Amino acid sequence: MSAAVQRESLWRRWVVKPVVAQLTQGITPGKIALAAAFGVTIGIFPLLGTPTLLSLAIGVPMKLNQPVLQVFRELSYPLQLATVLLFMRAGESLFGAVHVPLSIPMLMERFFADPGRFMADFGMIGLYAVVVWLLIAPLLLGTIYFISRPIIERLSQRLNPTRHDA
Repeated sequence: MSAAVQRESLWRRWVVKPVVAQLTQGITPGKIALAAAFGVTIGIFPLLGTPTLLSLAIGVPMKLNQPVLQVFRELSYPLQLATVLLFMRAGESLFGAVHVPLSIPMLMERFFADPGRFMADFGMIGLYAVVVWLLIAPLLLGTIYFISRPIIERLSQRLNPTRHDA
């Protein structure tokens, strides 16, 4: 393999290239930033296996850019795994519920062994986690949007210096 052939970074491949592709197709930086913000926010929804459907249920009616939304939702999966138990614990505290011993492997094992029993045992904890997510989602959404929009606008200006729309 030649030294001239370099492997592109994962950041460039999974984040920059999809954003650039959308910018070159005429999608505005504001719309891309909004789709990215929704992608990350939905991506950490605390019920495993639901963000894909949730992103479609929210993204299609809102006419969010689906390629950007789905890329950022998918990139958020590690954050979802890292925060799901935090949402559950915060929900237990918020509602004054008894702390139940939890771990992702245990939850998955119990779910696949008997989904009905799992819902009876852990359904309320899941609901508590969703309530906490609903409380922080607007803050997270706004923060990501207002941080990412100027970055995407600068990228857009570098790609097309004569274009100055948002």
